[in-house]
Amino acid sequence: MGIRAETTDEIKLDTGSNYRQNIPVGVKLIKLNKSFGNNQVLRDLDLEVNPGETLVVIGKTGSGKSVLLRHIIGLEEPDSGEILINGMDVNDPEVRKKHRFAMVFQSSALFNSLTVADNISLYLREHRLFDDESTISQIVSHTLSIVGLEGKENNMPSELSGGMKKRVAIARAIAMNPDLILVDEPTSELDPMMARTIGDAILNLRKHVEVTQIVVTHDIDLAYYIADRIAVLDEGQIIEVGAPQEIDRSTNPLVRKFITTQFEREEGGTRL
Repeated sequence: MGIRAETTDEIKLDTGSNYRQNIPVGVKLIKLNKSFGNNQVLRDLDLEVNPGETLVVIGKTGSGKSVLLRHIIGLEEPDSGEILINGMDVNDPEVRKKHRFAMVFQSSALFNSLTVADNISLYLREHRLFDDESTISQIVSHTLSIVGLEGKENNMPSELSGGMKKRVAIARAIAMNPDLILVDEPTSELDPMMARTIGDAILNLRKHVEVTQIVVTHDIDLAYYIADRIAVLDEGQIIEVGAPQEIDRSTNPLVRKFITTQFEREEGGTRL
């Protein structure tokens, strides 16, 4: 079962529908290059993400983090290089048949004319995965509980704070029962308290959902808080990858400079 819960009201997914068991995927990027005009954003970028892990890509603004995500999800095509999902080229039609990907955009990208419940269930309805409205309602309620927004089904996006909108966007991704979730700058434009709730939502997601996650952020606090491993992106290349404690002890001058700059910017860097 892909989505699971520790409570007695666990959603049963063996309904004979297309809401199939998900399989966390491995992702491998090999010598990825991308330029926009004279601006080379990605330079022979290599990166490997293990199935089921949360990998956080950190880097300064404009370092190519969001462009990297857009390549993995298929919104951009590289000038050269390979993107492999479980060893298969991401553009192979069989990949899309076997696996589901979900992306949480920096802007949240909720439909303002739809309720929270309708935003979350949009994929399920468009793909007609369930005929039973009660099952859809169960899934919506369950995903909202994972992100700490119980009872918000009938709210409109205009009634939510920025942090709540981002959590609804995470819930919408979970409802797809994906094998891979990509999250773009989840704490941007949020105050420290709201940023903490996003970090908690991502950590809680790992307790309930078996999925590979790639999160990009400039928020070093968030990276240390949620990551299994951290990859540091600089000038279009991954310059170091390791567990949070390994990155914290890095002697790479570019890594040290980024970490120091971020903590100084956050006035001492009180970690989440």
